[in-house]
Amino acid sequence: MSTEEGSGSFGHVERHVFEADLVDDVSPVPKPSRWRRFARWWRSSTHIPAGLRSREAAKNAAVDVALFLLGSPKSFVGAVWRGLVLAVRTWRRWVRVVDYREAAEQSEKLADKFIEIRELTLFRWKLTGAVALFTASVLLVADLCFGTVALWGSGGVVAVALAVTGRRKEGAPGRKAVLSGPRSFAWAMEPQVLVDAFRDAKLVGKDESLRLVERASRAGDGWAITVDLPATRKAADVVKNREALASALAVDEVQLVVERVRGRGGHAGRVFLWVADEDPYAGPPVRFPLLEAEWWDAWRPIPFGVDARNRKVDLPLVWTSLLVGAIPRQGKTSAVRVPAAGLVLDPHTRLYVFDGKGGKDWEAAEAVAHRFVCGDEIEHATAVRDHLAELVAEVQSRYSRMSKLDDDVCPESKITPAISRDSALAMPITAVIIDEVQVFLENPEREDVGGRKTTLGGYIADLLTYLARKGPAVGVVVVLATQRPDSNTIPSRLRAVLGSRFALRVMDWRDSNIVLGEQMNTRGFDASTLLTNHKGVGILRPDGDTDAGEETLALIVRTYYMLNAEWRNICQRGRALREATGTLTGHANGDDAHRAIDETAVVKALGAGTARAPIPENLPEPLASVCHYLGSELDERDFVPSGELTAALDVVPGIFAQQMGDLGCRPTRNRVPADDGETKRVRGYFTAEIRAAIQRFAADEIGSDEETEDDGA
Repeated sequence: MSTEEGSGSFGHVERHVFEADLVDDVSPVPKPSRWRRFARWWRSSTHIPAGLRSREAAKNAAVDVALFLLGSPKSFVGAVWRGLVLAVRTWRRWVRVVDYREAAEQSEKLADKFIEIRELTLFRWKLTGAVALFTASVLLVADLCFGTVALWGSGGVVAVALAVTGRRKEGAPGRKAVLSGPRSFAWAMEPQVLVDAFRDAKLVGKDESLRLVERASRAGDGWAITVDLPATRKAADVVKNREALASALAVDEVQLVVERVRGRGGHAGRVFLWVADEDPYAGPPVRFPLLEAEWWDAWRPIPFGVDARNRKVDLPLVWTSLLVGAIPRQGKTSAVRVPAAGLVLDPHTRLYVFDGKGGKDWEAAEAVAHRFVCGDEIEHATAVRDHLAELVAEVQSRYSRMSKLDDDVCPESKITPAISRDSALAMPITAVIIDEVQVFLENPEREDVGGRKTTLGGYIADLLTYLARKGPAVGVVVVLATQRPDSNTIPSRLRAVLGSRFALRVMDWRDSNIVLGEQMNTRGFDASTLLTNHKGVGILRPDGDTDAGEETLALIVRTYYMLNAEWRNICQRGRALREATGTLTGHANGDDAHRAIDETAVVKALGAGTARAPIPENLPEPLASVCHYLGSELDERDFVPSGELTAALDVVPGIFAQQMGDLGCRPTRNRVPADDGETKRVRGYFTAEIRAAIQRFAADEIGSDEETEDDGA
């Protein structure tokens, strides 16, 4: 009988099970039970034998005991023989006074001590004989009194003593190589074990040690300790080699937190270590703490997530900007919605929300957004361009109006909380939130901006660069998210002015450096090493204070999580707050009309009017192909390797170098970053020489045109 043909409660229950929806459990992580805490103590306590700390260890110990018992007769005889040989050698050295003789030789007084050495040698021979006679007498008396049992007993005691003396020790000659059990973090930050781990990781020398600043103690679900490195050793090297230290401690690198102790009470050689008992990022997501908040102040840092030690990490947004980068399905959109939620709950904040994905992730924000765009078509990119140009004009207007305010109202030519909430001044905190920003930045539609030919994506990049550079002082915040963090998608001129960075898992260290900043992988922060099952876990490089310390360069953070229904609820609360305070404007209020702006002033603000002249259309080859390949990077990069150009243009290196030389561009050796994060010397071309060649060609063309006109006249 099929399920559909069933009757009664059985069929009814099955239908409800099949129609149920699965949701993520976002409840807070429950406190470990007493049994779990006891199990953790049992595994980490040094008072419990290693063979009893786990079932696997007990099984291995039982196997070792069984093998030992089976091979004990042969091992016992061998140990007795080695002990006898060792005893004879030791007695021979003693009776020959080798120790006294060597000391005399080192002091170069062997001749003067000859008589004393001879007398001591005779004395030890006599003592040996006396001990031998005494032992023989005792054995004879014991045999007469107790029979052969005494002889067998004495022989057994001597054999055991010789076997113990001749046992194979680690590092002793003749030791056999065996496979040991798995290494595990089963210690409680013992100082000697920690020193050995630093030595194994080559962070200190064999003859160097560590100084204990604070004794190891329990901190949350792990051990914490602070140590001082030997002189000339740097804490930055320990942070950079965190993976090697984690291997020496037999833990995963996500369980190890290494931080420099800076500021008061710290110095360049002081290191704080925290080792978690287990993966700190496993378990259900952490619930967003503002889900129940009635409102929020955008001037306060917004709760962003927790670190490995379960400390709250707040993210300040005013005065800075944020770039979030990750490969798909790593929690990028959820990470951006967390700070956006804090801005939504402030009714005095104005939101520009642009979604290049076109899904429903940001659909709820339409109820509060002053400007809203959702889609990846050409009309959507054009709308983003117009909204950003409008905001650039607004930034210019704010600077002009702030310059006329009294010093009591605006003391430092920067926005203040009072200014941002004064409806008469009309300068609220304004956030530009763009998800999948690469959709708009890569738009190839041709644009003519102030006489300079560019693309629609390039113009949007220029507008965002201006807002990120000039906007923070007047209350404009830029938040960008992309699943393609590469140099071609986000130009360096834009990345350089984005203050805070957050990188979830990416493909390799290059993409990680593009999000976090150059050479961050060599400083111990590489988002490509994050685990795939750690959704919402990334490396945060904050531009401001965090609870982890104002001197923190970067830290691994697990962002808070909220369901789409909870995000929609927050947006509805944000709309109600704006309706109550009268700050609901723009798209959310049904007003999509563009404000008239001075496009010339916008172009001038972007610097397009003073930019370099447009590239001539009839440049000779291969200069034209080089300019086409580099595009906007011709102004952004200082040096381009020859190998990159020949590979991209598919040309013969020798012929290419000769043609470029004829145009006035000679290849030069320069240092560039290598794949391993270091630098290497390669041949290439400085972009300044390429631009100079373009200018020379343009000047020659103008001169030839003038001569043609004169001839015609």
